[in-house]
Amino acid sequence: MEKHTYQAGLIGNCSYLAHVNINTNITWLCWPRFDSSFVFGGLLDSEKGGEFSILPATPYTSKQYYRENTNILCTEISSEEGKYRITDFAPRFKQFDRFFKPLMLIRKIEPLEGLPRIKINCKPVYEYAERELETVRGSNHIEYQGGPDKIRLTTNIPVSYIIEGHYFILNETRYLLLTYGAPLEAPLESTAETFLRETTAYWRTWIKHSSIVRFHQPFVIRAALCLKIHQYEDTGAIIAASTTSLPEYDGSGRNWDYRFCWLRDTYYVITSLNHIGHFEEMEKYFHYVTDICFSEQVRYQPLYGITGERQLTERILPGLKGYLGNQPVRIGNQAYEHIQNDIYGQVLISLLPLYTDHRFVFHERKDSARWIDTVLSKIEMTIDEKDAGIWEFRNMAHYHAYSNLFQWAGCCAAEKMATLIGDDRLLQRAKILKEKAAAHIESCYDPERKVYRHAKSSSHLDASTLQLIMMNFIDPASQKARDHLAALEKELRTPKGLFYRYLHSDDFGKPKTTFLICAFWYVEALACVGRIDDAIREFENLLQYSNHLLLFSEDVDEETGSQWGNFPQAYSHVGLMNAAYRIAMKLDTPIFL
Repeated sequence: MEKHTYQAGLIGNCSYLAHVNINTNITWLCWPRFDSSFVFGGLLDSEKGGEFSILPATPYTSKQYYRENTNILCTEISSEEGKYRITDFAPRFKQFDRFFKPLMLIRKIEPLEGLPRIKINCKPVYEYAERELETVRGSNHIEYQGGPDKIRLTTNIPVSYIIEGHYFILNETRYLLLTYGAPLEAPLESTAETFLRETTAYWRTWIKHSSIVRFHQPFVIRAALCLKIHQYEDTGAIIAASTTSLPEYDGSGRNWDYRFCWLRDTYYVITSLNHIGHFEEMEKYFHYVTDICFSEQVRYQPLYGITGERQLTERILPGLKGYLGNQPVRIGNQAYEHIQNDIYGQVLISLLPLYTDHRFVFHERKDSARWIDTVLSKIEMTIDEKDAGIWEFRNMAHYHAYSNLFQWAGCCAAEKMATLIGDDRLLQRAKILKEKAAAHIESCYDPERKVYRHAKSSSHLDASTLQLIMMNFIDPASQKARDHLAALEKELRTPKGLFYRYLHSDDFGKPKTTFLICAFWYVEALACVGRIDDAIREFENLLQYSNHLLLFSEDVDEETGSQWGNFPQAYSHVGLMNAAYRIAMKLDTPIFL
């Protein structure tokens, strides 16, 4: 079976994200929000999903690359008639003491060799392709009407050529500037070039101000740039992926909408941002999480919308073919209804820096005791309860070791915060709950196999229990940690160095693809127990599973190395960043070259 990779790159500006296929087509772009309907959705239906392509008249080859240290993507097309380059980007830079990040896609088309004939095909849609937009001609623009707001294409290409689908000779630089809502009210060419220059400078400055470890630095830089644009800056939320319904493997039916923010991943995201020294992104994410924490009276949900929406009703769109014919196509995510009890501990340990990192102003922290008490109450309420666990089993509940681990870790964080604010009552309460969580975790230990099972009264193993080592519940220097890791790798590691979440059947049968972040957790665990040479080897082996732009998916097929699942997966890149940092610290290498 042939290896399958996602042949596209990602651009964005923290207001929107777009996929640019290597064939020049914008195959995915949702406006006006990350979780809005797509305007271009050829990724899920090449016929109904709309199109925005720039193709030559004759057969061609193509290559893609990012401008170094930016989220600006170049696609070069070579045909027998000539060669041209498309530079795609979402403008982002500082202006008037705030960030300019419009709903604007700019495509610059430059002739490089010969006289290629090209055709522009721009057909946006809305309501997930249920609504076709009306094309209205302007003097130097085309307006697409019928959606929630107007979409306008401003260009120095004759609009007749675009509307009527004519080929024309590319003998000078051309520009396509697509906007949602507010149209361009400025000169086209000079504005596009200014925005390109300023956006290039912004991204390169952002990277220069990042603490990127020396270990496989190009991959870490690309991962950091990818993670950055998954943050919806207006609220600070960080989504799991820009896409929906890309299957975990072909024909799996495991097609989920990942355009939401999972609280259960908060710790990993905050850790990765802290490693690269990006304080502002951390602070924005803190604000998003604390807003949710103070607004919830009873339970926290596993995931929320990018502005804190609670109800994320899942529904199937029957009119779309799906990626490579994979159905169903889903929007919304029923997992918001699940019980996942690790999230309370996730919140506590993620917000611990607010009390221990002196870059934050401590004396401005208000209602600390009430807030810590509230979250501890939620742990107390759920600590003896079965839940869906980190992998969101839809019809299975267990006493999961992973859930209790983060309750334990959350109580450790609460102890530190209570000590800092001088609240002995909270300190004692946290200690009692921590001991209770630890007892639950120990009930999952199998002394004969020398391994922690995924849940009490279950024989199955689970990659999530790698975190027992990384969170220091088990002393990483102990034989117990080495035995636990050895048992997990024996069962869940593939011969090619990938890692399954678990191998037992779930609501949809047995999983057939590996979960990439678990492989990066494995690398971290190897480093933690002192197997640093193994950690380096396994990390370097995983790099082959990126696409041509160093971008990673959610899942990887064990046999073919194919990319599956939503793409790019923000948390796969988080896993890479954290694993690289862990190895670099063990090697005692300097952060900078």
